[in-house]
Amino acid sequence: MSSKARKLDVDSRVFNAVNVTLLILITILIVVPLWNVVVSSFTSGKALAEGGFVFWPSKLSLENYRAVFRDDHIYQAFFISVAKTVLGVLTHVFFCAMVGYGLSKRHLRGRKLYVAMGVITMFFSGGMIPTYLLIKSLNLLDTFWVYIIPALLSYYDVVILMNFFRNVPDSLEESAKIDGAGDWKIFLRIFIPLSMPAMATIALFNGVGQWNDFMTTKLYITNEALYPLQMMLYEIIVQSQTQTMQNTAGSAIIETTTKGVQLATIVITTLPIVVVYPLLQRYFISGMMLGAVKE
Repeated sequence: MSSKARKLDVDSRVFNAVNVTLLILITILIVVPLWNVVVSSFTSGKALAEGGFVFWPSKLSLENYRAVFRDDHIYQAFFISVAKTVLGVLTHVFFCAMVGYGLSKRHLRGRKLYVAMGVITMFFSGGMIPTYLLIKSLNLLDTFWVYIIPALLSYYDVVILMNFFRNVPDSLEESAKIDGAGDWKIFLRIFIPLSMPAMATIALFNGVGQWNDFMTTKLYITNEALYPLQMMLYEIIVQSQTQTMQNTAGSAIIETTTKGVQLATIVITTLPIVVVYPLLQRYFISGMMLGAVKE
């Protein structure tokens, strides 16, 4: 082996060793806090009150989860979260696909103007107060549709789908038109099935955003019946800063604390995304990379 080849081999080993070390450190930084949250949610109130990092519960307890599920509002909030996430994802993806399909056609009249208007919205917004006034003028305050209608369009997702549609061979569309298919049939029967990887990727990102969103509720919703899980979690966190659930008899602390309930709620609200994420992860590379290719 020549000296140059030996040097390349040594450099490759050093590079791999540094990469492995960094990845291990990053993994530890990610996994340890998550582990602490999950384990602490199964820890008794007394152990949590003592403070410190919890690697394994000194006394296993399910009281935090029982306290969460004893609250009847949790079931209503879970239903709202699921409903707004599912309906929001379906309408968002379909609406963005329709806009992207139209903008992918170079013969569309005013296409450059529409594209320019869309690009502007990616960098500038009207601001919180004008947006609130718009939502109010549309009579969307304190309605379920405030979760759906304002989130219908994201021009970033439109760009991804638009470039994805451009990669579909023109011969497929021409053959369909010869057979008498119209634009809607071509869109639904050809472009939608072929763009499923990109649409699944967009659906996952939008679904995570819908599931984790609580600012929409905080700004536009006052009816507690329309609160999602994340808003309940937000209120628990706020309450935990001002009070704790303690037994006033002596110095004994009851089995649950506000912190324990807060951690249990975090685990419950995060679990659905953790379950769904791996199922759609295989679409990431094909969806994001193909949609990002520009002619």
